[in-house]
Amino acid sequence: MADVYIFLAEGHEEVEMLTVVDMLRRAGISIDMVSITGDRKVTGSHNITFVADRTLEEVTDEDFSDARMLVLPGGMPGTLNLKDCKRLTDKILKFDEAGKGLAAVCAAPTVFGGLGILEGRHATCYPGMEGDLTGAIASEDDVVVDDYIITSRGMGTCIDFAGEIIAFLINRETADRIKKSIVYKK
Repeated sequence: MADVYIFLAEGHEEVEMLTVVDMLRRAGISIDMVSITGDRKVTGSHNITFVADRTLEEVTDEDFSDARMLVLPGGMPGTLNLKDCKRLTDKILKFDEAGKGLAAVCAAPTVFGGLGILEGRHATCYPGMEGDLTGAIASEDDVVVDDYIITSRGMGTCIDFAGEIIAFLINRETADRIKKSIVYKK
C-alpha cells in the first residue's frame, strides 16, 4: 500500500510524472506508479518507457481507502487515456467525496473539470486548456491549491507542484528542505 498513487497512461508526460515520484520519495512519502494499461510497461509522450510499480488491477479497494492522494500527470494522449479509464475516474470521484488529496498537472486538471469536481474552485492547467476546467475559477498561476485539490500548468512547474504536494501531505518545512536539497531556485 502507498500513501500516494500516480497514474501512468500511454502518452503521459514523463517529466511531470517522474519529478513528482522522485521528490515525494525523497520526502519519505510512499508513492506507487500505477499503470492503467494492464501492463506495467508504459510509454510516455516522448517515447520513454517506464516500468510501473503496479497495474491498476493490482491496486485493491482497500489500498485506495488507505491512500491519501491521487496524482495525474498530463501529456497527450495520456490525459485522454486517463479520462477514459472508468475505474480511475470512479476513484477520483470517491476521493473528492471524502475530501482526500487530488493533484493534476498540465492537461490532466481537465479530467477533474470533466468530472465536475472543480465547480467553484480555483485551478490552473496547461495554457489554452482553461475551457476544459469546467466550473473552475481559472488561474494562470504556476500551481494552485484549493483545499485538497492541487493543480499545476506543466513540466516547467513540476518542482513547485511536487513541493505543494509534499507540503499538503507533510508540511511546508519538508517541502522547502527537499527543494533546497535539489538546488532548486526560483
